Amino acid sequence: MRAALVQLNVSDDPSANLPATVALVRQAAAAGAGFVLTPELTNGLSSSRAHQRSVFRHEEADETLATLRAEAQAAGIWLLIGSLGLLTHDADGRFANRSLLVGPDGQVRARYDKIHMFDVNVSETEVYRESDGYRPGNRAVLAETPFARIGMTVCYDVRFPALYRRLAQAGAQILTVPAAFNHITGAAHWETLLRARAIETGCFVLAPAQTGFHPETAGKGRRTHGYSLAVAPWGEVLADGGTEPGVTLVDLDLSRVAEARHRVPSLTHDRDFAGP
Repeated sequence: MRAALVQLNVSDDPSANLPATVALVRQAAAAGAGFVLTPELTNGLSSSRAHQRSVFRHEEADETLATLRAEAQAAGIWLLIGSLGLLTHDADGRFANRSLLVGPDGQVRARYDKIHMFDVNVSETEVYRESDGYRPGNRAVLAETPFARIGMTVCYDVRFPALYRRLAQAGAQILTVPAAFNHITGAAHWETLLRARAIETGCFVLAPAQTGFHPETAGKGRRTHGYSLAVAPWGEVLADGGTEPGVTLVDLDLSRVAEARHRVPSLTHDRDFAGP
């Protein structure tokens, strides 16, 4: 299976972002990728809850989703839309940060709502409270495809290894980590965390990312780290997207999952223990 990591630099305008996304998905398919992945918040990044409410849509009405479903069908590819910001019917009005796996028939085959919210104090001037606008999911998702079993996660989830272990023990061979990773924490932790998740689980880790400075019409904008990565089950980086928008290709040999787990069968070595 040839996979393609699509790296984006989106604004806070979903309609304006869509043509560049479509062009890169088509480029990936033309290069022979049967599995194409886009990053977190493919439809747009914004720090303004009011602006998000004005441009986000419910899943069934989202233009980005409808267009990318049609692209997947036209190209006959599997497409992971890393995530979309979507309206919900929740009483508190919070959004969903939802990853969607689309099949070659254009149908949504699996949905995962990001579980762990990015509520952090990166510095005195960079404070994030994702849970103010987004409500967390509460269910891990393992998607079945003809080429692999895929454990779906999003961005900040990568800091919570128990989620990845559970997905691997349930049969995941590929773990997806679409992200809009902060540029400060990304420089320090991004590659290390992704390689650790691959090593701990014996899975391929595919992490398409947002990159660069993201302008906003209703805010000051923000920076993301880039460096979309594909990591092998033994922990080596197979492909690195650097810091520019574009497509990074990687060929996956799923036999490497079984090989890594045979060499270090740690997924079968859980033990009960007391304390602390």
